[in-house]
Amino acid sequence: MFEKGQLIEFEITDISDRGQGIGKADGITVFVNGGVIGDVVHAEITKVKKRFCFGKVVEVKEPSKHRIEPICDYAGDCGGCVFAQTDYEAQLAVKEKHVYDSLTRIGGLTNPVVEKIERMPEDFEFGYRNKATMPISTGGNIKRKGGIIENLDSPKIGFYRSRSHEVVDCTDCALQSPAAMAAAEATRQFMEEDNITAWDEKWQQGLMRHMIVRTAFATDEVMVTYVINGKGIPNVEKLIGMLDEAIYEAGYSLESVNISTKKDKTVAGEIYGQEIKNIAGKPVITDYIGDVKFEVSPRSFYQVNPYMTEKLYDTVREYAGLTGGENILDLYCGVGSIGLYCADKAGFILGVEAVKEAVIDANRNAVINGIVNARYICGKAEEELPKLLAGEGDEQLVNAAKNADVVILDPPRAGCDERLLDAVAELAPERIVYVSCDPATLARDIKLLTEKDFKFVKAKPHDMFGWTGHIETAALLSRV
Repeated sequence: MFEKGQLIEFEITDISDRGQGIGKADGITVFVNGGVIGDVVHAEITKVKKRFCFGKVVEVKEPSKHRIEPICDYAGDCGGCVFAQTDYEAQLAVKEKHVYDSLTRIGGLTNPVVEKIERMPEDFEFGYRNKATMPISTGGNIKRKGGIIENLDSPKIGFYRSRSHEVVDCTDCALQSPAAMAAAEATRQFMEEDNITAWDEKWQQGLMRHMIVRTAFATDEVMVTYVINGKGIPNVEKLIGMLDEAIYEAGYSLESVNISTKKDKTVAGEIYGQEIKNIAGKPVITDYIGDVKFEVSPRSFYQVNPYMTEKLYDTVREYAGLTGGENILDLYCGVGSIGLYCADKAGFILGVEAVKEAVIDANRNAVINGIVNARYICGKAEEELPKLLAGEGDEQLVNAAKNADVVILDPPRAGCDERLLDAVAELAPERIVYVSCDPATLARDIKLLTEKDFKFVKAKPHDMFGWTGHIETAALLSRV
């Protein structure tokens, strides 16, 4: 076994979803930050475990044929693009392999059918994200006097450094829309001119905590939402004017500005406060997926890559095997986008979503599209489905649930609650289409479902998050 501080040389043969290079030296698996598949690296051991080690790359002795120039100046600092130095074809191969390996190692499947990964088109490999969530920070250089915090540096607006809460000030991101970066620069300039304080996590003080920018690519409408530690933003009319001008110059239209107050300490995964107040424009922006129109509010879950979303939903429609009369149970449905995209080929759609605002959006989206065969209810899927199967609630919804032919599952990264999988197994639909952004939890849940009289049929990865370590996968299971 190696020792901490020891220098070793090995070839990187795999990349984790966190961007860690993986290889073996003297039969021991070594994980290093950075690196490209095919690189031969000189690395220093930083941590030793019983069966593997961690290290850091000291030198790339022999560069891989897949190594390219970093796609932006922030590669290595920002925690986003773990494949910033890997050519696109190699990225696709790694992600497809991650899905296959998860299904075999975690899912317990033998030779699972994994269809060829759906790739992003060449002209849409960059600037594809329609949502930017950017923390705002002092950067730690502050002065405290009489309980008042004063920024000594310009505010930092950008993204967290990998595995930290340190904000990397980012003036240009290769993945975000031009509108998002224009809005961030306008906010940065406004804060400097008007001496607006940024959030300092150590002291839990400062006004501006986060900004979230949503861009509707089909309509060029933009929504900006600020999360603040206070009741309002001083001179906010000036800020709105600066946003409007900057976003217009970027080729987009500012349609919505919102504020959410969050005074409590940071909780992982919770960015917004309890309420979001619209202070300018509309409370929603409008976008399209295919021919279906969507109104999206600040909290609504909505896929971040519009081009690949349509490709993913086409796969869902295909896997669902719709002929026009099937009842669909759409669980973790967000703003109802998957179900509504399938509505013209379905009999009836019942969606369940835990976020109240998203349910309101989903029902409104059904109305504005003239879709009369879809209804959406608010609640946790693992709680609502057992109630419906027990006959509790509206008769139409109970019947729709009990007679579902297809169940669509699109849970968060943590996957499905096992209570929900038990309820789905009790329901025994003909087909399950599982949409997942995490191959590991997808494989875990597929294993549970195959133990409950379902069989895995096939899966197809979609490169929804190019240059990052993430991958979106649609999987089909059928009832035994």
